[in-house]
Amino acid sequence: MSASIQAEGVVFSRGNFSICLPDWRVAEGQRVALHGPSGCGKSTLLGLISGQLVVTSGRLVVDGQDLSTLTPTRRRAWRARRIGFIFQDFPLIEHLSALDNVLLPYRISGDLKLTGSVRQEAGALLDALALSGHHRTRPARLSQGERQRVAIARALVTSPALLLADEPTAGLDPDQSAVVLSLLWSLSEERGLTLLLVTHDPALLARFSDRLDVSRCSEGP
Repeated sequence: MSASIQAEGVVFSRGNFSICLPDWRVAEGQRVALHGPSGCGKSTLLGLISGQLVVTSGRLVVDGQDLSTLTPTRRRAWRARRIGFIFQDFPLIEHLSALDNVLLPYRISGDLKLTGSVRQEAGALLDALALSGHHRTRPARLSQGERQRVAIARALVTSPALLLADEPTAGLDPDQSAVVLSLLWSLSEERGLTLLLVTHDPALLARFSDRLDVSRCSEGP
């Protein structure tokens, strides 16, 4: 199986903080939990993988692309096409419907073209996430779990190769957390997505056979 992420001698430094990945490989379709104490660099690592940050030295190849060879403009275009993000607070635009929130990446990126088939895919994603009756519903009228599922649909609508989830279950009760993880798990299997999930939750961490303790990769003041 080919690599979705391959790090070779990667170092990122900023001030007194640095993160080092001498050799790290994530296969296509693999699901990996990133863990470690607050401030150890988990979000920094996601920033490097998504091309929002650039390595100081070494080589980082994501989905076949050496990110250090791209200009900032080309990295943004690549990220819009190939990376899906789910954040812990899953922010939605309150004056937009659920469907328009899902389509938001196509509204804000000139590198994505909104077509009829994209609209159909957005609706199908909402339907698959048990939101078929909420296409036109605004976020204020959605429950916490429904808002979260809209955010998941938004992360998937561009058909990314890699899904990055930064503590997507923070603030949820154990039952809701289990539902969200099961949903991400099944979606990654169905779509062949590579999933990287940041978590502090031991119960979630226990469900991952592949893990990276980011604190072992970082050095701080």
